[in-house]
Amino acid sequence: MASNNEYQTPFNSRYCTEEMKQLFSPRNRFSTWRRLWLWLAEAEKELGLAGISDQALAEMQSHIIIRDEEFALIEVEEKRRRHDVMAHVHGFGLAAPSAAGIIHLGATSWSALHSMNIERILTKDSYVTDNADLIFLRDGLDLLLPKLATVIKKLSDFARKYRDQACLGYTHGQPAALTTVGKRTCLWIQDLLMDLRNIERSRLDLRFRGVKGATGTQGTFLSLFRGDHSKVEELDELVTKKAGFESVFTISSQTYSRKIDLDVCNSLGSFGATCERIFTDIRHSAMMKEIEEPFETDQIGSSAMAFKRNPMRSERGCALGRKLQNLPMDAMATYAHQWFERTLDDSAIRRISIPESFLCADALMLLLDNVMSGLVVYPAVIDRRIAQELPFMATENIIMALSEVGVSRQEAHEEIRVLSHQAAAAVKMEGKDNDLLDRIRKQEFFKPIIGQLDQLLEPKSFYGRAPQQVDKFTGPGGEVESALAKYEDVIRKGGRVDLNV
Repeated sequence: MASNNEYQTPFNSRYCTEEMKQLFSPRNRFSTWRRLWLWLAEAEKELGLAGISDQALAEMQSHIIIRDEEFALIEVEEKRRRHDVMAHVHGFGLAAPSAAGIIHLGATSWSALHSMNIERILTKDSYVTDNADLIFLRDGLDLLLPKLATVIKKLSDFARKYRDQACLGYTHGQPAALTTVGKRTCLWIQDLLMDLRNIERSRLDLRFRGVKGATGTQGTFLSLFRGDHSKVEELDELVTKKAGFESVFTISSQTYSRKIDLDVCNSLGSFGATCERIFTDIRHSAMMKEIEEPFETDQIGSSAMAFKRNPMRSERGCALGRKLQNLPMDAMATYAHQWFERTLDDSAIRRISIPESFLCADALMLLLDNVMSGLVVYPAVIDRRIAQELPFMATENIIMALSEVGVSRQEAHEEIRVLSHQAAAAVKMEGKDNDLLDRIRKQEFFKPIIGQLDQLLEPKSFYGRAPQQVDKFTGPGGEVESALAKYEDVIRKGGRVDLNV
């Protein structure tokens, strides 16, 4: 545990899951480097490269997970060398002395290396750093996707439950034609399905960088295999399979294209925007006391105002969503500023922005799951607000009903216009309830249709096909079911899904 005198990112101390924090932890990062060195050595031995002993591979295998005491030693070496990769080469070599001569060197003997006049093959290669980052991108997306699918499933259940609960629609922030709570929820789900699709595509597009050498030409590996191009290609494919990737980039520079980071961060950033939009709707609904996020029994809304039930989860969701949607700018600027085969101005910023993008997305998944698991709906409050606005919306229905019994439409329009303005003035100027219906009932002019008023003001006649749209969207064969089909077992049991199946 870090000292209380040291800064802790809130992602680490407050918001994220252990699995996501561990994915981007120093131990996992540097242990992944060691796995990559082992996979490279194994593959080269399998392809007949001399100088790689079984003992060396065994020692590497037994020291894959970096131990606590090794960190301090490697830190000292990095300060001396000013090179993180070579410091870890040194540290791994101390842990696995039989492999010291082949780690990060092309997996051959020192004598063979010297005979080829090659001192430090791969010293400037991003083999471990970039391939490790691609592994983290892959594994991070694999952690996020089932969580997003689970949230969509919970929202889908909520939408079906409230498919025909009428509520006011709002355009321009003003009351408009009725919709339903379930239909509005489907607007959220539809956007989250777009995020699911975008993140899935980013995940499926990921490829391994593989073994490419200092500028991506594979020249050092071609030297190791004495000019045998087929062996170099086999090496690339072997290491790719060991790393669990389906395919490898044919083309790279010293690094994989930073366009990949941009693509992934854009998908996550778009999800962040969706989260802010959804949580804003919930906050507005809470402000009107129509829908609330879960509120714990002992939760305190305000230190001064004991009655308050602040939507603190949704407010946090808006804040984190705002952060996440801005992080792709880091990746965009970094990609655009790369020179030729690479420059190192990408390093520091990627150490910050890539983990933060995943940690932020992970925190938002937790919030969405928590809030959507316990959304509280207050139908009586919703119905009361409808009752305040529906008489105005029903005026056209009333005019049409009068016309059907022979009353002049123009006369009907004028009569109801006058009464509507009077009722509106009472609401706005005197703070009274909407009494338009009472005014209509008192006028002899409207006597022919008084018996129809309740029917003319039935909310379900104002929200069109909203319930049927919910059914089609979330029901059997609908868009939600189709998108979540591959996640059924994961939603039920938890875990990860293989998108390649």
